[in-house]
Amino acid sequence: MPAPIEVWTWPTPNGHKVHIMLEEIGLPYTIVPVAIGKGEQFRPEFLAITPNHRIPAIVDPGGPGGERFSLFESGAILIYLAEKAASDLLPKDPATRYRCLQWVMFQMGGVGPMFGQYNHFANYAAEKLPYAIERYTNEVARLHRVLDKRLGESAYLAGPDYSIADIATFPWIRNPDRRNVDLGQYPNVKRWHDAIAARPAVQRGVAVLAENQRRGTMTDAEREIMFGKTQFAVR
Repeated sequence: MPAPIEVWTWPTPNGHKVHIMLEEIGLPYTIVPVAIGKGEQFRPEFLAITPNHRIPAIVDPGGPGGERFSLFESGAILIYLAEKAASDLLPKDPATRYRCLQWVMFQMGGVGPMFGQYNHFANYAAEKLPYAIERYTNEVARLHRVLDKRLGESAYLAGPDYSIADIATFPWIRNPDRRNVDLGQYPNVKRWHDAIAARPAVQRGVAVLAENQRRGTMTDAEREIMFGKTQFAVR
């Protein structure tokens, strides 16, 4: 049995990607919680793994060449884990592989940042800015339409089979009420979402650290740590 991979994480969509992936491929792992609302992402031991002080990050004791190997950025981690496990979740056929990777990048560059900005301005910002809320509401709707069109053509994002593109995107689509979205308006997205949510590995993945899931209003102290000057301090 290989040594377990350390997963430095918290129950956010980006954290859930890695939890789900490890459950799907069956590699052993251990969880190192990083309580981002308490500022644990700024601790030296975490910054030694990722200079970007964002979760998730992994440390693989049996990395390339058998050496200890650390990696940050959730999309890169998904690709790394798929290749490490020789998993079909990253397709082998070149055309399908690149189609998969384009949808991973779509999530990384579009869905994640835009949904995150909506969540910030609509739910977390102390001052509600109508222009910002409208802008990101419209972008969230546009991205849902893009996904709905694609999923009207294909069972999954990369093609007929489930892949890391779906694992990357699903955690951002679940809990649509947080972005004031009715998935019933996007029937292809809803069909896809429900199929993925039913997977046992997905259910296990989203249960990781679920007891720490944010509930209720963000405190002023948490808001300062997450969005204030704390994150910009030189370290």
